[in-house]
Amino acid sequence: MPGAGKSTVGLLLAKELVKAFVDTDILIQTQEEKALQDIIYDHGYEYLRKVEEQVLLESQYLNHVIATGGSVVYSDPGMQHLKKAGRIVFLDVPLEELERRVHNFSTRGIACAPGQTLADLFEERRALYQRYADITVDCATKHQDEVVSEIIYQEAEQFAEMDA
Repeated sequence: MPGAGKSTVGLLLAKELVKAFVDTDILIQTQEEKALQDIIYDHGYEYLRKVEEQVLLESQYLNHVIATGGSVVYSDPGMQHLKKAGRIVFLDVPLEELERRVHNFSTRGIACAPGQTLADLFEERRALYQRYADITVDCATKHQDEVVSEIIYQEAEQFAEMDA
């Protein structure tokens, strides 16, 4: 979700794991030579979702930490492509906290239908995030450093289970 901390936590996780970091929102903006919100203004939110999918499907970022836009879950081909490259992490932040963090919902470059609220988006996307997640971190009461530690811990647990 917007405001969940994907870019911040992703960068911290990449530093901790000594991996390269990629933010797909930046890749999209670079490709389109526009801010996300300007892409939506000029072409609509559905176009932004198509560009996001295309950017993902063309990416080959093995051994990277990738922070995606929150609308990536609308693309099953994009999510399957990401799953082939590694684990999908869902930063599960309560709606109330997201509302506290996101003050610029209408101008932030969020790929949502006109008139949709953050609450509408939360309700629509949460099941998709849960469906694709290999690792879910309850971020309700955790600081970003604790979230990073939790991701590393859950990843280690999954590897241990695979070796058993």
